[in-house]
Amino acid sequence: MNKLFSQVTGMHGMGTAAKAAPVQTVAPALARIFVRDLVVMATIGIYDHEKRQAQRLRVNLDMMVADRLGSRRDDIADVVSYEDGVTIVRELAAQGHLNLVETFAETVAQRLLADARVHSVTVRVEKLDVFPDAGSAGIEITRQRR
Repeated sequence: MNKLFSQVTGMHGMGTAAKAAPVQTVAPALARIFVRDLVVMATIGIYDHEKRQAQRLRVNLDMMVADRLGSRRDDIADVVSYEDGVTIVRELAAQGHLNLVETFAETVAQRLLADARVHSVTVRVEKLDVFPDAGSAGIEITRQRR
């Protein structure tokens, strides 16, 4: 048994009283920042009528961000603000026509991940008026820092 223990642990010549110290890894402290049901107007879609007239998009954002726990000073500079996400969505919606909600979602995700404190994002983009018999149609993507 001691031979097997020493092979597994790499502790040769050390009696059974010697034990390997457990390896501890500390995961970064994360917080979830979110925006729910933000509605913006955007010209988005592949059909002629979608290129001419803006339509309602509902956007939901979830961001896993570095949480500075004890160093927080009740100062907006210490945190990733959900307002940053809202601003990115509004600016993209105002930039002009996009063909795909997939492009919209991917662009929002990449802009949010440009902040090094953002570890991962989930972006849901829904067209609210595309089908009269459906509440919405769209896409949800999750991207994370590599």
